[in-house]
Amino acid sequence: MWDDAPQPSPRTLGARDWLRILRRGVPLALLLLGGLLLMLLLRLIERPLHGLHRPVTPYITRGVCRGAFSILGMGREVRGPVMEGVGAAVANHVSWLDIFALNASKRIYFVSKAEVSAWPFIGWLARATGTVFIRRDPREADAQRKVFEARLRAGQRLMFFPEGTSTDGRRVLPFKTTLFAAFFSPGLPAMQVQPVTLAYHPPPGAPGTFYGWWGDQDFGPHLLQVLACPRHGQVEVIYHPPLAVADQHDRKSLARAAEAAVRDGLLAAGRSASGAEEGRQLG
Repeated sequence: MWDDAPQPSPRTLGARDWLRILRRGVPLALLLLGGLLLMLLLRLIERPLHGLHRPVTPYITRGVCRGAFSILGMGREVRGPVMEGVGAAVANHVSWLDIFALNASKRIYFVSKAEVSAWPFIGWLARATGTVFIRRDPREADAQRKVFEARLRAGQRLMFFPEGTSTDGRRVLPFKTTLFAAFFSPGLPAMQVQPVTLAYHPPPGAPGTFYGWWGDQDFGPHLLQVLACPRHGQVEVIYHPPLAVADQHDRKSLARAAEAAVRDGLLAAGRSASGAEEGRQLG
């Protein structure tokens, strides 16, 4: 099982680390709380007028997520155009930071496992931003597909993590195909699915798995390590050409094509980072 992969032990935090935690953590908490409250207030007006459509609140989400990277001092580089029109996006899953990295670029609505809805604060934030919660139970597949169809017909762009779990960021796990079936439902407009690669580059001197949050790692210690980092690395958000659902035979072929694009993007980002590092050393 991937969850059994060895995980790094958090380093011991010193006085300077705790100062950085406070300097970043307090503004970040205020930004998230303020954004959440503003969003909830606006939804009181937005929901009865527009239903599933959200013409205003997604802009708050994007602003909060971009602000979070500024507070952390972490770079975010976007490559490739973000898909326009009706469709969905799929990405590899590395960290809780994925939510900020993807929301900062475009209006999207995540599809997440049901357990996340019960997490303190993160669950509240997820519900406020319109996340679709699902249970990985084959008996609920038909009901979930109907929810996806309703969201897609309303013009929402859903974001899936088809691996079904997060990784250390250095590999892409095989994509699970079940959720791709919703894109082939009759009656939907012409659909496209855009593969997205998240490539995290660690801080100087840190292991390549620094931003990875997977398995049984606790959220609190990982958050503290990120807040305490003296100098951050960056995340590349690579948008690949969209895949037309009509060009694929079935959900399995669509999942394979999306997985291949995401995996190739991660390999290319790794080669690019290695080349840049070698160049700095030679210089």
